[in-house]
Amino acid sequence: MRFQARKSRARVDRLALNLASMIDVTFLLLVYFIVSTVMARPEDQLTSSIQTRDSETSGAEVDYQPQVIEVVQLKGRSTYIIGDRMLHDLPSLTRVLEDLPKEIGVFVRVSPGIPVEFALAAVQSARDAGFQQVTYVPQE
Repeated sequence: MRFQARKSRARVDRLALNLASMIDVTFLLLVYFIVSTVMARPEDQLTSSIQTRDSETSGAEVDYQPQVIEVVQLKGRSTYIIGDRMLHDLPSLTRVLEDLPKEIGVFVRVSPGIPVEFALAAVQSARDAGFQQVTYVPQE
């Protein structure tokens, strides 16, 4: 027996796709992802003071001054500022950072217009000095 394909209108109608269910599924997925998204505060808007508990103070909170490395441009040259010290090269920055306490971390604040490599070099220098908590804070 030989079967031949027939061209009929009924067969063409069966090939039509109903997109309403696909649109419903797409919107349900969209709503799911919007509802399940966690809204966290951006890191650059966190408070700069670090509070920790000291065992010697019998549980009282102690405020530490944050250790801040400022990366600025002075006289056309990128400069690292820690407190009142102005440093122009990475080895001297690493030596100064090695003398600071490591437990409370360090902030790297970068002025606008500074090339990215100087900001990343300051972060890497803090890591090389032994800091586990290094926070990058762009200045507005």
